[in-house]
Amino acid sequence: MTTPKTHDRIDIFAFVDALGWEVLRGRPFLEEELPYRQPVRSVMGYSSACVPSILTGKQPRDHGQWSFFYYSPETSPFRWLRPLALLPRSLTGRARVRNVISKLVARIQGYTGYFQLYQLPFRFAHEFDYCEKRDLFAPGALETTTTIFDELRASGIPFHMSDWRATEEENLRTLRERLPKGDLRFAFLYLADLDGLLHQVGKSHPSITARVARYEARLRALLADARTYYRDVRFTVISDHGMATVTDCVDVQARIDGLGLRFGRDYVAAYDSTLARFWPRSASARESLVTALGEIAGGHLLSHEELVGLGCDFPENKYGELIFLMDPGFIIVPSHMGLKPITGMHGYHPDHPDSNAILLSTHAPAAPVGSICDFHGLMRLAAAA
Repeated sequence: MTTPKTHDRIDIFAFVDALGWEVLRGRPFLEEELPYRQPVRSVMGYSSACVPSILTGKQPRDHGQWSFFYYSPETSPFRWLRPLALLPRSLTGRARVRNVISKLVARIQGYTGYFQLYQLPFRFAHEFDYCEKRDLFAPGALETTTTIFDELRASGIPFHMSDWRATEEENLRTLRERLPKGDLRFAFLYLADLDGLLHQVGKSHPSITARVARYEARLRALLADARTYYRDVRFTVISDHGMATVTDCVDVQARIDGLGLRFGRDYVAAYDSTLARFWPRSASARESLVTALGEIAGGHLLSHEELVGLGCDFPENKYGELIFLMDPGFIIVPSHMGLKPITGMHGYHPDHPDSNAILLSTHAPAAPVGSICDFHGLMRLAAAA
């Protein structure tokens, strides 16, 4: 006896973090089920910038989210961490210790978004604030704009949204358990584990092939379930960025420290994995930084015109007055994100093929898709159809 289909149509968007076009190259993945396939240009930055761009349809400068830490001593919530700088780095640099402190900070500050101190030096933590204080998927998450989920709530369209804090297994199970009710119009599945594995082993490792095959099997089963309960199932897999293989490490901090400038007096810097961001406090410090950065191989200082074109020209230089971007394959080590080299990294220029995200679907897109910002409009059209 077959189960009657109880609803006309459902649109399911499965978000797989870091499943880039080049990551999929040469690996089978739902070709028959998802015949409409294309690379999609990402935005400059990390998932902290990409995910808000997907949810809002806007560039980073317009939704306001980019790298986690930004210069703002007046609003810094981290002043009380300064005494921890007196403890040995062999202790405070440990990932487990950092995780415990990060959870404590999040609880004290009431943060509901993703929060992690990474390797931000406690000595200078009071110079910085943090951008993702609120859960990006919660109502009214962003001050300057709405997300697709704000819009779905306002429209009354029945939808399902994964919990980004839950495991992939839990998110898959929760959606599959909801499907038999036949009451959904739109579903967003969140799968985030691939990103971490790609950072560890790089995109060419056999374990990535195995992980992609596992996603293929589970998403095929999910699609079959959906077709059991809905007459018209439109299934789309999207991602936020890809992953490049790390080939070289550059100690940008050591080069800048060698200038004789004092961090906190002459300048402040945030060292991400692929971005070094500076706020000079004098014209002479700025000149010295510009000269030094121009001599570092493996990256370049982004011009204002480049930042405008990338949608990263933030008001009042919120995320950096001078922004140095590494070339694909180069990373900054040590950085405020990590002290040791890793095998895979993203956050490079969006024009590089390894930065490309994906769009794979059962149906042709209802509107042109050139950037991950276009996913928002695609989801909105799908939910309203």
